[in-house]
Amino acid sequence: MPYWRLSASYLFYFAALGALVPYWGLYLQSRGFDALAVGQLMAILGATKIVAPLLWGHWADRAGRRMPLVRLANLGTVLVFGSVFIADGFWTMAAAMTLFSFFWNASLPLLESVTFNHLGVRPAYYARVRLWGSVGFILVVGALGLHLEQASLASVPLWVLTLYLGTLLSTLLVPDSPPAAGAGPAPALRLLLRRPEVRALLGACFLMQLSHGIYYAFYSIYLKSAGYSTGAMGGLWVFGVVAEVLVFLIMHRLLRRFGARRVLLWSLGLGALRWLLIGAFIGSLPLQVLAQSLHAASFGTFHVAAIHLIHHYFPGPTQGRGQALYNSLSFGAGGAAGSLIGGALWVTPGPFAAFGVGAIAALLGLWAAWRWVDLGRRY
Repeated sequence: MPYWRLSASYLFYFAALGALVPYWGLYLQSRGFDALAVGQLMAILGATKIVAPLLWGHWADRAGRRMPLVRLANLGTVLVFGSVFIADGFWTMAAAMTLFSFFWNASLPLLESVTFNHLGVRPAYYARVRLWGSVGFILVVGALGLHLEQASLASVPLWVLTLYLGTLLSTLLVPDSPPAAGAGPAPALRLLLRRPEVRALLGACFLMQLSHGIYYAFYSIYLKSAGYSTGAMGGLWVFGVVAEVLVFLIMHRLLRRFGARRVLLWSLGLGALRWLLIGAFIGSLPLQVLAQSLHAASFGTFHVAAIHLIHHYFPGPTQGRGQALYNSLSFGAGGAAGSLIGGALWVTPGPFAAFGVGAIAALLGLWAAWRWVDLGRRY
């Protein structure tokens, strides 16, 4: 188990995300894009996540090798990201973001599959590797937030590019792993997708990430409009991910005691509460701290429980496509839909309505998961 090499890859990947997600909307706003345009551009990051993981996951399952494709995707990200610096309007920025995110969004599902294969019979310990991604996110969100107190938002792309390069270099050290052996031939993907528990799980993941798409695209903008400094914004983002790291440390115990299904249900319910606190009480720092502490549930416990179930529902040679479907439908389609909905609602009727839609989405996901996920089997 190459624990530290895998952990370093997660650290750099999510460190880059820590420069991109909280501050890219502000960077686009500083370039003169309005709320609707910001929502549309941020949706591109999710839209490419629909297509890229599926294409690359299919390629990986056919080839039987994943790490060479992870490295190729990261190399492509570094090479094409420079187009952001010369983009001078909506369509050129949209093209630049489409290019780099197509490569960037391909690598994580493949890395997740490699990680689970290295874990073997201990999949519950995935969170101990994944937590280093959260550590990278925390370090960069905090450092960049303080940096932007004195520096221009024009420095954000430079940070992102540097961390993309670090991601590429770290994946050069990770050994590949064969797909986990199953008890027999793996069922066809189309047969797996006919199972009601698989559809419900993917639907719940889509709805949860739709609610997060609103948050990722507009939380910093909402805080800025309420008078928070960039340092305070960074602090709130960091606090949320610290809560996520702490829950990752005990996730293996939570999964053993309660099972992935029950953890998933609680995560969806607490996610709905989080969006209501953000939408209704943005001016209250104590309530924003409470809302950010719920990131431990809405992202941390939810993601680990979901990916744990995906790992079991998609055995053997279907693992690459299973992880790709999870990323495509949740972080991809869900995140893109959330960004677009947030952009459409932001001015009229306003931020409370946008985050209210996020809460409704989480509750619909809770209902779908309660009704169908894990029928007849407990993981």
